[in-house]
Amino acid sequence: MNFERLSISDVILIKPNKIGDDRGYFMETFRQSLFEEQAAKVEFRQDNQSLSADAGTVRGLHFQLEPRAQGKLVRCIAGAIYDVAVDIRVGSPTYGQYVGAELTAQNGHQLWVPAGFAHGFCTLVPATEVSYKVTDYYSAEHDRGLRWDDPAIGIVWPDVARTPVLSKKDTLQPLLADLKESFTYTGPNANS
Repeated sequence: MNFERLSISDVILIKPNKIGDDRGYFMETFRQSLFEEQAAKVEFRQDNQSLSADAGTVRGLHFQLEPRAQGKLVRCIAGAIYDVAVDIRVGSPTYGQYVGAELTAQNGHQLWVPAGFAHGFCTLVPATEVSYKVTDYYSAEHDRGLRWDDPAIGIVWPDVARTPVLSKKDTLQPLLADLKESFTYTGPNANS
């Protein structure tokens, strides 16, 4: 596996090695020891999976508050997504900025999104399935969000999101300027 730190270095794009032949392929998608060495020393508590029927479905931007904050290891197992992480750590030099990566079933890439980031994605094709590991259990009490189209963040979503399919919850999320302080930056790679 290749671990690539993005322009916000706490967010890591992981590119597994696919070994293929005429039967198909094999790839290792997670190895605890390597993940701890290259990304973060965390314990995953729950696996989640979603199916989005339509291209242009936007899910997010979501996060959980402390003490139930979640780091997420995201991968697309069918179809394709544009996956984003927004830095919401107050005091961070990249506060309010985002990074994104295309994750597809074909490329097998994964995105490590540590606690302190809002996470979301847009499906690029119909019938897209996303699977992700999280470092804490879901907690409705700590569940929060951020507007997917906040101009202060300026996420450049794919064209397919021009008329997005959104949940009611995601249409009502606050702007970054209205977000209550949730996380504090404590230094480079603090959440890794």
